[in-house]
Amino acid sequence: MKLSDIVFPIYVVHTDEVIYRDGILWCEGQVIDDKNTLGETLGQRRLQTPLKNLYDLKYKLDDFGAMIKHRGRFYVDSNGKFFMYEKSKTAKLMYHKINKVEKKDLATLVWINKIPFPFEVPRPPANTHFYAGVLYIDSQPSFLYETCETMKKITWRKV
Repeated sequence: MKLSDIVFPIYVVHTDEVIYRDGILWCEGQVIDDKNTLGETLGQRRLQTPLKNLYDLKYKLDDFGAMIKHRGRFYVDSNGKFFMYEKSKTAKLMYHKINKVEKKDLATLVWINKIPFPFEVPRPPANTHFYAGVLYIDSQPSFLYETCETMKKITWRKV
């Protein structure tokens, strides 16, 4: 499964002992997804399934950045596909000064020094956060990892 095939949000599964049988995705005797019921997404099918022993999907990850920060390896996406994501690459985490923060209706654009495009985040950074950590994948600024009050050293993360 390629990263482009994943439909966010995704949900954390705590084990790889997942079985797909007769249209039902099982984990330890509990139902993750029932593809025999109507519904385009995992959530719609879980609401309509007659099976009552549903696997508890406690943690939802909304985007790739959240998946990178999460320490788990086993997930199910919104289409009901179970997958394992193994962090295999390293990426530089570099800190830059925040130039401008533009609040929009549904998101916030964060403009960062030395990067010619803004990063879209769901909430504006705190007023005391003047620096942003940007994750560089293949030497390209890929996404905003965090905002902070002080400049930090260059480091790396596994992605």
